[in-house]
Amino acid sequence: MGRIKTETGMKNIGIISKPGKPEPPEILRDLIPWLTERGFSVFIDEETAGVLGIEGYPRTEMPGLVDVMVVLGGDGTMLGAARLVAEKGIPILGVNLGGLGFITEVKRADLFSAVETMLRGECSVEERIMIQADIVRGGEAVNTYTVLNDVVITKGALARIIDLETYVDHSYVATFKSDGLIISTPTGSTAYNLSAGGPIVHPALDCIVITPICPHTLTNRPIVISGDSLIEVGLRSESEDVFLTLDGQVGVPLRKDDVIEIRKSPHKTRLFIPCERDYFQVLREKLRWGER
Repeated sequence: MGRIKTETGMKNIGIISKPGKPEPPEILRDLIPWLTERGFSVFIDEETAGVLGIEGYPRTEMPGLVDVMVVLGGDGTMLGAARLVAEKGIPILGVNLGGLGFITEVKRADLFSAVETMLRGECSVEERIMIQADIVRGGEAVNTYTVLNDVVITKGALARIIDLETYVDHSYVATFKSDGLIISTPTGSTAYNLSAGGPIVHPALDCIVITPICPHTLTNRPIVISGDSLIEVGLRSESEDVFLTLDGQVGVPLRKDDVIEIRKSPHKTRLFIPCERDYFQVLREKLRWGER
């Protein structure tokens, strides 16, 4: 992974925001004219545009219209935008209007200076690996998903412990008897993976983390493997209350003997990084390291 310099010549700016928050319309009433006065074309998602009383565009159409995406919201809004633009490789600038904000780097107060730096081509782009999950049922892939943070196999609230038969590159690892399993990218290591006792992984690394959720065998520990590995997880329990959850936002029910195949996606998320940004500074700030 690593950082590359911003490409120049960006003229079409897409903006997506979290619905229902008061801050995005307030920001956009100043940001839209600021951009248009400088000769940029601005494309706003339909929900946000409706609040502003202007023309908007379906989110699914926006990747074909824009050169860069500005996201106003929290990490959840960013994750949805990352999946939306992944195939096109469109870089994203995230403005944090949420809580922790590990991947929404820019504070509201710094928005205009960050956008100006980005549009001048003076801001780096950091590429993050994504992972692809295929649900294989009866020997055939029935669904394929691409995520930035994590793929989670988990039981419902009333289900018993589930059995997850796990292989890495066709080598048997273990049958995890647990509440579930998290397969995370380095970017996702500070999300559900961290809450479940998994390691923090620097986002520039090319690796995948496997973390069992509340394993029955206490010696089952998180494992970090190569980003080029193939992970296969077979659901061996009779429970009908098991789900595959993608970036914590999309849930799909699973059946007994479904196999989830997880591998690195050919697509990457490309994030604009403020020039002064330091990953360890982010960790100290968000996780309150060093405070008593």
